[in-house]
Amino acid sequence: MTEPQEDTSASATTSVFDGVDMPKSYLGRRMAGMSLTSKLIAIGSTFFAVAMASIALTMWVTWQLVGGAAAVNEAGRMRMRGYELALTLTQTSPADRALLIGVVDKRLAAFDDSLALLRVGDAVRPLFVPWDADSRHQFDRVVADWDDLQTKARQIARGERAPDAFPKDVDEFVRHIDDLVSAIERHLARWTGVLHSVQVAMLVLAILSSLALFYALRSLVLEPVSRLKLALGRMESGFFETRVRVSTRDELGALGEGFNAMAAKLESLYVNLEQKVREKTAGLEEQQQRLAALYEVAAFVASTDKLDELAQGFAKQIRRIAGADAVAIRWSNEANERYVLLASDCLPHVMAQEEQCVLSGDCLCGNSLKTGGSLALRVIPIMEASNDMRRQSGTQVRDHCERAGYTTLVTVPLGLHQRTLGEVELFYRGMPVISDSERGLYEALSSHLASAMESLRAAAMGREAAVANERQLLAQELHDSIAQSLAFLKIQMQILRDAMEKNDHSAIEVTMKELDAGVRESYADVRELLLHFRVRTHTDDIEPALRETLSKFEHQAHLKSTLTIHGHGLPLPPDVQIQVLHVVQEALSNVRKHAQATQVWVDVYTQPGWRVSVRDDGQGFDPAAGPPDDTHVGLRIMRERAQRIGGALSFESGANGTRVELRLPPVSASKAPSSLNIASLAT
Repeated sequence: MTEPQEDTSASATTSVFDGVDMPKSYLGRRMAGMSLTSKLIAIGSTFFAVAMASIALTMWVTWQLVGGAAAVNEAGRMRMRGYELALTLTQTSPADRALLIGVVDKRLAAFDDSLALLRVGDAVRPLFVPWDADSRHQFDRVVADWDDLQTKARQIARGERAPDAFPKDVDEFVRHIDDLVSAIERHLARWTGVLHSVQVAMLVLAILSSLALFYALRSLVLEPVSRLKLALGRMESGFFETRVRVSTRDELGALGEGFNAMAAKLESLYVNLEQKVREKTAGLEEQQQRLAALYEVAAFVASTDKLDELAQGFAKQIRRIAGADAVAIRWSNEANERYVLLASDCLPHVMAQEEQCVLSGDCLCGNSLKTGGSLALRVIPIMEASNDMRRQSGTQVRDHCERAGYTTLVTVPLGLHQRTLGEVELFYRGMPVISDSERGLYEALSSHLASAMESLRAAAMGREAAVANERQLLAQELHDSIAQSLAFLKIQMQILRDAMEKNDHSAIEVTMKELDAGVRESYADVRELLLHFRVRTHTDDIEPALRETLSKFEHQAHLKSTLTIHGHGLPLPPDVQIQVLHVVQEALSNVRKHAQATQVWVDVYTQPGWRVSVRDDGQGFDPAAGPPDDTHVGLRIMRERAQRIGGALSFESGANGTRVELRLPPVSASKAPSSLNIASLAT
């Protein structure tokens, strides 16, 4: 790699970073496209293969030397055995002939084993003769001499031949063995020379390999890293125009490319820092303004609970934020066929009056939704779009926008849950440039408006449902009390007319008493209903409402009552408290009307779940038999109220009185009133 140096030319990079001679050499050209890891693996693998081949050659030569040395030792043992055979034959007396033959056979067999071992070899020891022409010739002479020598030895042992000349024959045989040993030693001497040469070559190879490896590491790793370090030093000194020239595709080449990218980025940041700071500052200010506008609109829609105020206030704010000349907010029906003007700001009076309700297709309002266009924000040139609509429909479309001088219409759909509820229309006397961020802001603001309007609608429907539910409960109460009494009075009036026509004074008297009793009962029912409707629950505790109910019951029925609260638990939600109070009131009303009791007990258990029990000491009834007729629906209403709050109602009645028990499901902390005082519960 060359040294990084400045280059003042406009078209070239100002400094270079390249390989030092390696890319120009044969090895460099061969390795230019390889990665650094592949290069190091290739060099290391080459050195490793050469080292393994040298070690294998050394081991093989050493193996040959060890085997030849063992063969020399075995040949020396043959000399010793030859002299032992000669000594045995010459010094043993003829009287021990049988013993001599056995000893001679044993020594001859041992000699044959040695010859066979030299001929075949033993790879385990190891032992083998390094065969060549000379050693093969000497071994054949030894074998031939041995055949002659063992024949003579057997004849001497049997007494067929005198042993006097045998020592000379043994000396001749030993000389031939010495010639075999000399041939083997000459062969081993050559292998020893080869071993020494290989060892010297390995030493030289180790030195050269170390030098080559150091050169490769220096050329491929150390010098590129040092020059890259030099380039980094120049960058640190402020020369951001420094670049490196990459000529390889290895890891260092990738590092050089990364350095160039970093240098270019730093130079760009350094040169354009102030401009970028100004741009970032302007962008942050714009984002801050958008967030402030979004927060302001969100706070406004959250604090407004009337639809007209919400729409009118939103129209003013969106016109100010968008810089529009006029704004109109329209609400559409489910099929997006009619668009009703909810609010407007700075819209001409003529447009506001004549476009209170616009059908889709009459003008540009809602036309994109009707024709299947995109539900995102749209910028529509008014004159061009109006001409297109005229050509397509062949009819006259409304041109109020053109007469008012507006040239551009921006429509923002009011969408909620994949459903379009209307649109916000921004009118401009010019062509506005709306960025992507402004599009997102307008769509987010419209989404807030749609959510708020839908929340108001849901709240109105909830209030309407609550009123309807309360009316239904009131109708049930009136039906179960006053309506039944009035029906009874109507029947008695007819009986009274019949008695008066017949001038039956006794029947008239009885009927008048029945009418008087019916009127009194109706009056009592009305007072009871008024007392029930005046009872109000307390958010944190139902006990005051229960005590108020029992107090009114004692005043009305002239019966003694007792209220007992057992334990402390999470308070009941207000809607559940109302239903519990109505169940208790209905149970007390039944006691007053039917039980003929002298005392009533109300027990409230708060743990582990809420349980309210109403007991009396009056005459009981058969719960399984049901009401005596269709006019007695109090028990059914009590069960309906219990089911409405997820509870269960049970009745126990006998000669000692009646027990009505309401069991409620456990109250979770998320459904408990928000004003719950945890400290009071702990106390």
